[in-house]
Amino acid sequence: MAISPHAIVHPSASLGEGVRVDAFATIDEGVIIGDRTWIASHAHIINGTEIGADCSIHQGAVVGGDPQDMKYRGEPTRLELGNRVTIREYCTINRATVASRKTSIGDDALIMAYSHVAHDCTIDKKAILANSVNLAGHVHIGEAAIIGGMTAVQQFLHIGRHAFIGGGTLIRKDVPPFIRAAREPLSYIGVNTIGLGRRGFSAADRWELQNIYRLLFVGTTNLSIGIARLQGSEYSESSYAKEILRFIDSSQNGIIRGYRQLPSKE
Repeated sequence: MAISPHAIVHPSASLGEGVRVDAFATIDEGVIIGDRTWIASHAHIINGTEIGADCSIHQGAVVGGDPQDMKYRGEPTRLELGNRVTIREYCTINRATVASRKTSIGDDALIMAYSHVAHDCTIDKKAILANSVNLAGHVHIGEAAIIGGMTAVQQFLHIGRHAFIGGGTLIRKDVPPFIRAAREPLSYIGVNTIGLGRRGFSAADRWELQNIYRLLFVGTTNLSIGIARLQGSEYSESSYAKEILRFIDSSQNGIIRGYRQLPSKE
C-alpha cells in the first residue's frame, strides 16, 4: 500500500493490496477498499462504504454520505461499488435508506465530475453518467446505459439497458432499453444503433430492434396501439420484443413519449 502520511485512515478500515491513498484523503471507520484502488487527494470515503478492486476515486469526491431523505434516522445502510469503477472529481454518492439498505454501482461504471447519485440507486455495470448528472433516490440505470451531461432524473425511475439519453434533459418517466431519447418532453428518437454496434450487437439484431420500435412508437401516438401492433407482428416471439414488453408492463411511472415529428419551421 502507498498511504500518504497526510491522509486520514481509520485503523478499522480494511485496505487491500496495492491501495493508494493520496494526501488529505479521509477514509472512515469500517470502510472496505479492494486491491489496487486509488483514493485521490481530498476524497472522503464514509462509513458503510465498500469499494471493489482497481477503482479510481478522484479528487474531492464524497463517497458514502448519509441519504438526503427526511425519514432517515441514522440506520446502518450500505454503498457498494464494484470493480474498476471510476468516480471523477467532486461527485457525491449517498448510502441507502432502510427502504433497500444498499446503493450500488456495478463493475466498470463511470461517474463523471460533479454528478450526484442519491440514496437507494442502482447503477448496473458499464453504465456511464456524464458530467453533472443528478439522480434522485431509487433510480435504476441499466447495463451500459449512457446519461448525457446536465441531465436530471426523477426518483424511482428506470432507465433500460443500452439506452442513450441526450444531455441537458429532464427524465420524468421510464426509458425502455436500446433506444436514444432526447427533446423536451423526453421522447424516443430512434434505436441506439451506434452504441449497440460498438458493444457487439450484430447488424441483424440492430435491424430487429429498429423494426420492433417502429411498431411501438412510429406512426402512432398511442402506446397501447403500438403494443398491439407489436404483439400481432412477426416479432411477437422475439426475445428483444419480450424484454421490451416486460419493461413496459413493469413500469410504475409510465414510459416516455414515442416519436414526434418536429414542427415545421415554415
